[in-house]
Order: sequence, then C-alpha cells, then structure tokens
Amino acid sequence: MSRIFRFTAAQGATTMFRIPVLTIAALALLAGAACGKQEAAAPADSSATVAARPADPALAEVYDGSCKLCHTNPAAGAPLSGDRKAWAPRVAQGTDTLLDHTINGYQGMPPMGMCMQCSEEELIALIEFMSGAKLDQ
Repeated sequence: MSRIFRFTAAQGATTMFRIPVLTIAALALLAGAACGKQEAAAPADSSATVAARPADPALAEVYDGSCKLCHTNPAAGAPLSGDRKAWAPRVAQGTDTLLDHTINGYQGMPPMGMCMQCSEEELIALIEFMSGAKLDQ
C-alpha cells in the first residue's frame, strides 16, 4: 500500500510522489525516537542486560512486565539495568528522591514505573536490582 503526495512548486508545476506507507511509518518512528532523547551509554554487554532478571521469581515477573521494556533499550533514554555508571548520579541523590521519581514519574518515566500494584519495598528492590547498588532505607 502506498500514499500519493502532491507538491506544487512556486511556478505552479505539480509533482506527485508515491511513497509506501511502511516507509512513512518508519520515518515517523525514527523522528519520534530522536525527539528529546538523551544519550545513553550502553553497558559493555547489552545482551547480558536483556537476559538479567531479579533472583526473586515474583520480582522478576514485575521487572519483565513493568521495567524491562525501557531499562534494557538504549533508545528509551532510561538508565540501563546493570549500567552502574548511568545509575551512579541517580543513586547519589538518595533513596527518597529515587522513590519519589519512581512513584510520581520523572521526565520520560511513567508514574510507578507502570507497576501500579507495586509496594515501596518492591520498587526499592527493583531499583537496587537495576542499579546494582544497595539503597539506604
């Protein structure tokens, strides 16, 4: 399927282009992904980041359903799971700030990290897993 676009030059000449819809969609996605994107440094082994899961099966299920999509995808702009360097400035802000940003949302992160049923303890455990740091409580 394609879409016809008509362009009229200043002299009145009309030119028509036939552009496949998939091409238009791909360009729109690329343009949207680049808007407001912060540069994220990928960890040395990004395949390990995607495969890593919390040891607790219940927490791993929450991680897979709520955190993994953004925290294993460099294009999302979120600090990647296991990337201690990216997490260090966030961890330095303290547990209260991290928890506040997680609960209320911060920049591109949705409120509760899309885990509306999570307790504060679960959120802290997930942050500790992703950051690789033990948080003061």
